[in-house]
Amino acid sequence: MSRKPRKGYFVRGHFVAEGSELDEELKREQRGEGPSKTELKAHSAELQALGEQLLTLRAGLLELLALPARLTDALRELGRITNFEGRRRQNQLVGKLMRQLDAAQIDAIRAALEQQQSGSVRDTQRLHAAERWRERLLAEDAAVSDWATEFPGADLQQLRALVRQARKDTPGADAARQAQADGQAPRHGRAYRELFQLLREALEHAESTTAAPH
Repeated sequence: MSRKPRKGYFVRGHFVAEGSELDEELKREQRGEGPSKTELKAHSAELQALGEQLLTLRAGLLELLALPARLTDALRELGRITNFEGRRRQNQLVGKLMRQLDAAQIDAIRAALEQQQSGSVRDTQRLHAAERWRERLLAEDAAVSDWATEFPGADLQQLRALVRQARKDTPGADAARQAQADGQAPRHGRAYRELFQLLREALEHAESTTAAPH
């Protein structure tokens, strides 16, 4: 299905979309109430930096933004350039194309970047939570009951088996001290890693179940 043509006009050979940042700037200038050059420069730098952040956005989120082809092509080229001066010029082009987006598109970009960032924070928090649970389970017998209370659907038989094996595989105090003296982390067995994976997946499942709409 073809998209409706965007409303706008051309200024010095460049298309300016109605409602875009550049359109608003031009209209303010025509009314004689435009922002100062310093404000315009700061705003331009902000949009240029925002455009560069799009390089870090996951493909799925980037696709949902449905950005103009010229901007996506410019971003793709920016990602390939390693030369400092070349990147500087390409960044300027990205900033120029970003100024042609309307306010709704800029807001959508900010929301997508924030969504990705919050997801990264949740992933980190989940990993730390799994680490803490593993430490408790290996140190305290009562921790299994606490886990069962918090996660009633957990496979306790598998959990107990992994805890038992991980305890057996845990290096002794002398081996741990020697590893530390050698500047290395103590070596753990397979069950130690599998226990962490089980805990992480259970935490992730609990989060998705809680977040799911009723």
